[in-house]
This record gives sequence, C-alpha cells and structure tokens, in this order.
Amino acid sequence: MENALLIGLSRQVALRRQMDVVANNLANMNTAGYKSGSLMFEEHLMPVAEMNELTGQDRKVSFVLDTSVYRSFTEGNFEQSGNDLDVALSGDGWFVVQTPEGDRYTRNGQLKLNADGQLVSPAGYPVMGEGGPITFGPNEAGIEIATDGTISTSEGPRGRLRVVQFDNNAALKKEGETLFTTDAQPNDAEDIRVLQGVIEKSNVQPISELTRMIETVRAYTSVTQTVSQAQDLRREAIERLGTPPRG
Repeated sequence: MENALLIGLSRQVALRRQMDVVANNLANMNTAGYKSGSLMFEEHLMPVAEMNELTGQDRKVSFVLDTSVYRSFTEGNFEQSGNDLDVALSGDGWFVVQTPEGDRYTRNGQLKLNADGQLVSPAGYPVMGEGGPITFGPNEAGIEIATDGTISTSEGPRGRLRVVQFDNNAALKKEGETLFTTDAQPNDAEDIRVLQGVIEKSNVQPISELTRMIETVRAYTSVTQTVSQAQDLRREAIERLGTPPRG
C-alpha cells in the first residue's frame, strides 16, 4: 500500500512539472523566437522495492521520472513588422549576443539601439557582428540589412551580423526565455538568409498546448483519486487492526 502511494506521488510530481512546461509555452506563445518545450518521461524501476504479493515481472515497483525538457527547434511563422531593426533567420542559424556570462544564442531578432548607438537584443545585450559589437553614429540613417547580414547606413557599411550553426541543436540549453547556451563550438552559418523587417514568431502551437493542458489536468485528477482511495484503504486497515476483538 505504501508503494501505491509513492507511485502515485511520483506521477503527481511529474504531472505538475509537465503543467509548468505547458503553461510556460502558452505564456510565451507571442514571444519572438521562443522555442516550445515538452517534458520527457521515463520509467524508473526501484532496485529494492517490490510488490511481494505478486508474481512475475510485475513484482518490480515502477515510478515515473521526468528526465528533461525536449526543445523543438522548428522555425516559427514569419511576420512582417515594418521595423528596420527587426530581423529573422530563414534556416537553421542563430544570432550571437554578448552577455556578462559569455556568448549566448537566440532566434529573437527584435533588435534595438541603446543610448550609445549600439545594436542590442531585447534584453539589452550587444548583438555581435563578425568584428564584434555593432555601433552607429548619431548622424547615421537609413539602416539596411542585406540577406547575408551585412548592415549599411547612409555612412556606408557598418558590419555584418554574426550568424552561427551547431552540429546538434539538442546541445543547446535554454537560459531565460529566448537565449540558449552550450559548450559546443559554433560553426559559421551556411545557407542562411537574414530577413529585414521580419520577426520569427514563437513555434508554440496553442491548440496542441491547450489539449495537453486538459489531458494533464485529467491525469492529475485521476491519480489524486487513486491516491485518495489508497489512503482510505490504509486508514480502514489500521482501524480494523487496531480494534481489539470483543470477548
């Protein structure tokens, strides 16, 4: 009976974690460059716990374990914004931004200029060009960004956006909403087009996420009922065993 309660508790913990992931996806469905996540589950066999009253393979007690969050790196839909500093990447590439902790990678191309005329990410981190951060003078106008990432203004070329690729995007770890980090070495991007005046929307599928949320709530309710029934049986057993026989 204790095993039944523990198994139910492990499932409740995993479902609660899944609800957190789904809720985070829905909260960022309008965040440019956001990549949706899905919780990965696996069966965990306890090495010592057994249901001794059973025979065969069912004797081993199996718990639910949430191991990691899988990220979908598919492209989101592209949307025209009309803002010259909005850029999107067509293809499997990443912008590079400089943070106090080192380089980070993002698909969120809603760029802006800070007070010093430096091109920065929505969070204020410098966006890296091939020669370092890109800065504009106070009199420069007419920012144009070519499909190869070259930036030009009324004063001429100002640099080229650094765009990279990775051999395996699964090595990227989420940091914040749209930043990623990894120990893997990036490669120069190939077959990538930089689109000016365009933003890449989140790749979250709202209907799918709402469906998952409903399924998660139903599963949690079912497990809660099972745990409650197991507790009732335990309470009844204790009451019966604790009642002295009438003489």
